[in-house]
Amino acid sequence: MAPSTTPPLQTVDRALQVLQSFSETRTSWGVSELATAFDLNTSTSQRLLASLASRGFLIADPQTRRYSLGPAMWRMATLWERTGGLARLAEPVLADLAATTDRTATFTTPDGMHVRCIAAVDGAAGPVRSHPLVGDLYPAHTGATSRAYFAFLDPLERRNMFAGRPFARYTELTEVDEAVIEQRFDETYRDGWAYSEGEYDQRTRAIAAPVLLGTRPVGSISLVEPKRVVSDDDVRDHVSALLEAAQALADRLVSRRPARPPASRAS
Repeated sequence: MAPSTTPPLQTVDRALQVLQSFSETRTSWGVSELATAFDLNTSTSQRLLASLASRGFLIADPQTRRYSLGPAMWRMATLWERTGGLARLAEPVLADLAATTDRTATFTTPDGMHVRCIAAVDGAAGPVRSHPLVGDLYPAHTGATSRAYFAFLDPLERRNMFAGRPFARYTELTEVDEAVIEQRFDETYRDGWAYSEGEYDQRTRAIAAPVLLGTRPVGSISLVEPKRVVSDDDVRDHVSALLEAAQALADRLVSRRPARPPASRAS
């Protein structure tokens, strides 16, 4: 069925624009401030914010009279995550990448000092392991899949996470020296992607890239292949496709369509 071309209801669309306007740098709105930003009069702005607060999507600070995100947003986000919403969003991007490259494509998200695979699509070469990849944890200090996420965290935040921790050695190629691990993070940040071969699993090699919302990583997307498979191309030949897929997934995560405030002042 073709998508509907019916324009959105103005009041509903405006409320959704307000919710989407919150960010790490925009954590609250005042009535007059919102009115100016969205070209509304103050009474419309007040009713809009109060309506969202009445349903728990916003909360009002009685002292400052500013509105910030409320518990209904947390409930909706938790429900979406628990029902596999993020994995479903990633799977079409992974399927295209796997079909283009003939490799297994995965998407991982942070889980403490690891990243966890939440979606995977096998390429033409078949699965890289005898068990499903979804649910697997990858340690922060080794392998391209983890490095592509942790390299893009704020360096101070990352060093505080890593400081003084012992690092397990999984194969003879696993690096456990903290200074060298940091150097590899810096290289990955400069390059924009990571490569590993046998660091975590001696049977596989991978390339990976961060999925970024602005400058903040939310996960990593990877191409993985068994080392025993002989191909006409090298997995690193597909870096461009990998980076395009990472951007495509980031666009899906933010519903990349500019929200336009109303053109004329509401009455």
